Amino acid sequence: MMRVRREAYETMLAHAREGAPEEVVGVLVGRRDPDRVTRVERAHNAADTPRTRYAIAPTEQVELLDTIEAAGDEVVGFYHSHPAGPAEPSATDEERAAWPGHVYAILSLAGEPSLGAWRWTGTAFDPVTVTVD
Repeated sequence: MMRVRREAYETMLAHAREGAPEEVVGVLVGRRDPDRVTRVERAHNAADTPRTRYAIAPTEQVELLDTIEAAGDEVVGFYHSHPAGPAEPSATDEERAAWPGHVYAILSLAGEPSLGAWRWTGTAFDPVTVTVD
């Protein structure tokens, strides 16, 4: 299970809406074991095709990770949006996942906004229950 602070969820939702129709991306910040997201760090989507892909530039990723570590927090995982698709990983999301043990959250704007989450095992995504409080 992953608990997400309401303020962090609202920040992700605002980010996704501002970025639509392109996907947005960011880092889930807080504590792992158990997963507790207390805030998020927005990132610039550096993908070549941001309407259907997401990527964080390596230099920005290092800067974000340094900022998170300096604050005494942990990377719980990453989030991105699906402006017109479901809140579930695509084949591309699975091909590009690179952080085993971390959560990948997807915020869908198709219809009523919804948030799904999966833990990357290194070979597959396992569903994670999400609560927002």
